[in-house]
Amino acid sequence: MQSQLDFKTKVVIITGGGKGVGRGISERFLQCGATVIICGRSEPESLPNANDNSAIFFPLDVRDAEAIQGFVDTIVNRYGRIDVLVNNAGGAPAADAATVSPRFSEAIIRLNLLAPLNFSQSCNKVMQTQSTGGAIINIASVSAVRPSPGTAAYGAAKAGLLNLSSSLAIEWAPKVRTNAIIAGIIRTEQAHLHYGDEAGIDAVANTIPLGRMAVPTDIGDACLFLASDLAAYISGSTLTVHGGGEKPAFLAAANAD
Repeated sequence: MQSQLDFKTKVVIITGGGKGVGRGISERFLQCGATVIICGRSEPESLPNANDNSAIFFPLDVRDAEAIQGFVDTIVNRYGRIDVLVNNAGGAPAADAATVSPRFSEAIIRLNLLAPLNFSQSCNKVMQTQSTGGAIINIASVSAVRPSPGTAAYGAAKAGLLNLSSSLAIEWAPKVRTNAIIAGIIRTEQAHLHYGDEAGIDAVANTIPLGRMAVPTDIGDACLFLASDLAAYISGSTLTVHGGGEKPAFLAAANAD
């Protein structure tokens, strides 16, 4: 079992891997010995580290397709291969769908859907030439499978990411496995911006069947599994990591005995 989770010879790219959910993913791969490459528009204050194994940062705007290809070329020239790509970078500020500008919506879709497609395409070219192929993991959200008020374009983009994952799994098989993770509510360093103070965070956590929000390493564990030999026959799938989901609203509204 341990050998199937040994990534000592693997090169793993994690977009947005320096903070939040991405940092938790980076830490898990570092713990298993991987060479972890993270990228983003700005370098984190501290690099993810585990077992004296540190991530390597490259500046990159994942919305720029030409820059992505240049980055992938650099990684291959320097490290010789790419074994795993985790498309984690994404997000969206709240916006009213009735008044938001087309430019804003296009930017959200570019970040959350087109960037993963372009990154996957560039990495697939490399993985197809490797005897061991590769694995691509797309980080989606519960917003992909339930209404996403206030972030409609984001929810639509994440829904598209699920379809993209299953489609690429067919097109790029058998060399490249492609899967998606539907992430639930996650407590990161920015949780207070979405849920308020500790009382608000606790109140939200109490709506989750498992009684807590996810932490970034919960998503990292799921990524580690999907990238490993333990998931050698899993492709085109969606793994939901949401603590049991959201309780139906009618349970709180009903007053029957």
